[in-house]
Amino acid sequence: METNLNCSYFLKIKTFGLLTMAFFLAFTNLNSQNLKTNYKRERIKINEGWTFMRYEANPDNLIYDVRPKTEAVNDSKIADSKPEEAIKVEAKEDVLKNWILPSANDFIKDPSKKHIRPKGNPGSDFPFVQADFNDATWEKVNLPHDWAINKPFYTGDNPEVGGGMGRLPSQGVAWYRKKLDITTTDQGKVIYLDIDGAMSYTMVWLNGHLVGGWPYGYNSFRLDLTPYLNYNGKNQLAIRIDNPNYSARWYPGGGIYRNVWLTKTATVHVAQWGTFITTPEVSTNEAIINLSLKLENKTSTTQPIVVKTKIFAADDLGKTKGKAITAFPNETIRINANDQQIKLFELKLKKPKLWGAFPQQKQNLYVARTSIFISGKQVDEYETPFGIRKIEFHPTKGLLVNGTKIKIQGVNQHHDLGALGAAFNVRAAQRQLEILRELGCNAIRFSHNPPAPELLDLTDKMGFLVIDEVFDSWERKKTPHDFHLIFPDWNEPDTRSFIRRDRNHPSIIAWSYGNEVGEQYTDAAGAVIAKKLHDIVLEEDPTRPASASQNFAKPDMPFSKVVDFLSLNYQGEGIRDAPAYANLVGGIRTSPLYPAFQKAFPEKMIVSSETASALSTRGSYIFPVTLENSAPVSDGVGGNPVTKEVSAYELYTAQFGSSPDKVFATQDRHAYVAGEFVWSGWDYLGEPTPYYSARSSYCGIIDLAGFKKDRFYLYQSRWRPELPIVHILPHWNWPNRVGEITPVHVFTSGDEAELFLNEQSLGRKKKGEFEYRIRWDDVKYQAGELKVVAYKNGVIWAKETIKTTDKAAKIVATADRSKIKSDGEDLSFITVKITDKNGQMVPDANNKVNFKIEGFGEIVATDNGNPADLVSFASHDRAVFNGMALVIIRAKKGEKGKIKLIITSDGLENAVVEIKSN
Repeated sequence: METNLNCSYFLKIKTFGLLTMAFFLAFTNLNSQNLKTNYKRERIKINEGWTFMRYEANPDNLIYDVRPKTEAVNDSKIADSKPEEAIKVEAKEDVLKNWILPSANDFIKDPSKKHIRPKGNPGSDFPFVQADFNDATWEKVNLPHDWAINKPFYTGDNPEVGGGMGRLPSQGVAWYRKKLDITTTDQGKVIYLDIDGAMSYTMVWLNGHLVGGWPYGYNSFRLDLTPYLNYNGKNQLAIRIDNPNYSARWYPGGGIYRNVWLTKTATVHVAQWGTFITTPEVSTNEAIINLSLKLENKTSTTQPIVVKTKIFAADDLGKTKGKAITAFPNETIRINANDQQIKLFELKLKKPKLWGAFPQQKQNLYVARTSIFISGKQVDEYETPFGIRKIEFHPTKGLLVNGTKIKIQGVNQHHDLGALGAAFNVRAAQRQLEILRELGCNAIRFSHNPPAPELLDLTDKMGFLVIDEVFDSWERKKTPHDFHLIFPDWNEPDTRSFIRRDRNHPSIIAWSYGNEVGEQYTDAAGAVIAKKLHDIVLEEDPTRPASASQNFAKPDMPFSKVVDFLSLNYQGEGIRDAPAYANLVGGIRTSPLYPAFQKAFPEKMIVSSETASALSTRGSYIFPVTLENSAPVSDGVGGNPVTKEVSAYELYTAQFGSSPDKVFATQDRHAYVAGEFVWSGWDYLGEPTPYYSARSSYCGIIDLAGFKKDRFYLYQSRWRPELPIVHILPHWNWPNRVGEITPVHVFTSGDEAELFLNEQSLGRKKKGEFEYRIRWDDVKYQAGELKVVAYKNGVIWAKETIKTTDKAAKIVATADRSKIKSDGEDLSFITVKITDKNGQMVPDANNKVNFKIEGFGEIVATDNGNPADLVSFASHDRAVFNGMALVIIRAKKGEKGKIKLIITSDGLENAVVEIKSN
């Protein structure tokens, strides 16, 4: 009886257990369905099919926060487009900062400082966020989009937007709208909106709900759309951009100027930028690879998961090739409901192929593929490209990459792409890097903000060393509406998100968290802020050094003690300290400080994060020529205020700058300096020192159109000493200077040269110690032939001949690529030259040319590299400048065939260029 009772009891327990198990399995199956098993995340580019409307004044009063007013801005200016009338009636003033701040929570370490979203849904009654609003009259655009770049330049003495920001209408409030197709098959997924960059104060609504936003225009960010989605119809996305005037010291661009994505994941997945791969020990025999993996569970239950990560070699495109070469150990993990968890992994890789700097080393890359499984079924897959390398910052040896000393031959680069503006384009960025690599440049400082993520993909593949920079200002302002307005709320999330996005790129060797910030002047108080940011950077990435560039802070100041390495702007060479600068009034005045910094910090590496700031206009020469090796430009002394040109003898500089010759000498006298980042590699829009009635800078080694200035060959001679180079300047078309002194300078990688004018030798000269050009300053002009023969170690090294040309006779045009993809993104850059009947470029030609296109392409932009040319980049009529112009062609998307560009000019033989699209 007792046995029977016991059997009955256990039978009941067994039955209850089976029912419980069945319920658990049913729940698990249901949960698995919600997790979209056997599912790989989707990342969908949604750049096409947007509508766009811009106002110069605020049409809706849905402001992020109140900004200080400036007298130079007409806040009452009313746009004349029809939608504004409705806005004036419907809108009310709302400060939306408290609804936007929670978008930063994932990047705030202290839980008590995370933001709680207030109740309410501001902006929900504004017409533009509604699905039934009729935007048929709005402009149709594809992203990336810069709303200002094709518009007319502001002219005159008191423009709405001045020369500092490029004289283009980047200011204003704009709306972008797009309908998203989200179907019932997407139920159970988490759907994110990823914006790589939008300028600026971005706020996003979906189906009338304020989702969130991000004010800093250069950072990438993510918003979770899932709570606001409609799975039974269209979803209306509305994005508001607010770009204030006086917000930058250069051209910021306007609009959603980088790529935008929908990312669809299972509810358990790798978090945003959730992998971090480091290589703490590296040799050619073995490397230790560590993986930090951040996982996210957005379900209401604890999830048991299995993590598998395999390592693959990457091909030239950065994609996996072949079978996995190794794998991290599989790991079973339990993630709590609505929680995140970080898991660490380690493996050893035998005979690793290392990533290194071009050209001395190869750029080997790998891809880590992380897969997440639940109940044996895959729910997520995430790929992380990375490289294996060892970087050392040595105080006397400089930079060591995989144990090899690499002298930093770097440039600073702003974010615009010339005539394409801020709208990012991979091919245009690649062209910039290709020309820089031809120069001998091996390093780039992205000044003064995070670059497009695809640009870092390019530097990884091409072997550039990168200093990645996040801020130009902290609490102290440089312009009335710059980052200082949002620094208190956003410095931590902007810094953390910047590091997390970029830290797997092997090309990045160091972080910069500030550029010439005002806090250098505030002694201990400024150093406290510097230390706070420094520590945040190292929390996110303890493997790389971090610094902030110094143009004022001296060795005895507390600011200098905080940084991991000394990042000096102009101080190494001295600021306003040479004889030609003695009469300048105002500004910083500093003697050369390399020795003082090295003495104060013998344990820290020194690099010049900005050098030179030499100024010139390609192909323009102004007389007389200074006999100094460095001089500040002024009207009549290297500068022409009428034509707004600066002499291309490459001796003239900004007031705080130095010529390349002076920089080279100072660096060669102090061998412990790791190298330099020249200001700047390319000309850029805005900051047109010294002529602010112009549109773009004068400080590039390469002009805005991508044409080489004479300075290109001076740097190339130094940075590529093995390459036989000799270059003569100026050109030799001077009909009004017969018999007048017209100095001739030669740049060469040789050590001496002989100059001939009409076959008569003008002498053979050697470079002296700490000299980097050979000068004949007493040459009297006569038309004819100028020839130079360069020597190295007594042997002929290189030759160049220039001649006085005949009058302009024809147009010659060449495309950098004759075949392009019809993907709507690929480009061909076509160089136009005016030549004489003998095919020699006429260096003083300024003929007006017309561009006409036939077939399956379109003209994107034209330019000529002249900073003072205020003809719109969209114009198909343009004067060549000093013999040259540029036209940029794009194939029509999806159309295959011939593209014919016809270039005409009165009195000249036409040119025709054919390009194939495929």
